[in-house]
Amino acid sequence: MELTQDDLMLVKTLCGGLPLVAQPYAELGRRAGLSEAEVLAGIRRLIDGGVIKRFGVIVQHRKLGYIANGMSVWNIPDERVSDVGEQMGNFPFVTLCYRRPRYLPDWPYNLFAMVHGSDRATVLEQVGEIARSLKLEGMQRDVLFSAQQFKQCGARYDAKRRVEHEPCQPA
Repeated sequence: MELTQDDLMLVKTLCGGLPLVAQPYAELGRRAGLSEAEVLAGIRRLIDGGVIKRFGVIVQHRKLGYIANGMSVWNIPDERVSDVGEQMGNFPFVTLCYRRPRYLPDWPYNLFAMVHGSDRATVLEQVGEIARSLKLEGMQRDVLFSAQQFKQCGARYDAKRRVEHEPCQPA
């Protein structure tokens, strides 16, 4: 897809996130020198053209009182990991779930699911619920709790070079 100057300005403006106002797309348009309709049409075009792969929300969990953040890690048989991952991702308290390679012998885990809670006991109970519901009680697993948040934001891109840059500020 050939990017226009308006596309480049829209991508740059979107990297700053949606403003928390009644009409966020109109505000983005004001910042980018576009109308609200042009912003909406531009976002649709960039998604359809494959320039924008994801468009979502970054939630500041700690500010909402979810201070026990645990990455549950699981050793799931390779032939089951895709199915289990799909099911695990459907739990309302799982905010992201993905497959990663094992690094044997030290790291046997191949499925990761982030669980947020107001305290560690809640997170551990939710991980237990996953295990019971998906019949994973005998599977090797662990929960790695966050000790400190350093960064949480969306990706920042240089639309001309299509590379990530401008890291977010520490939390």
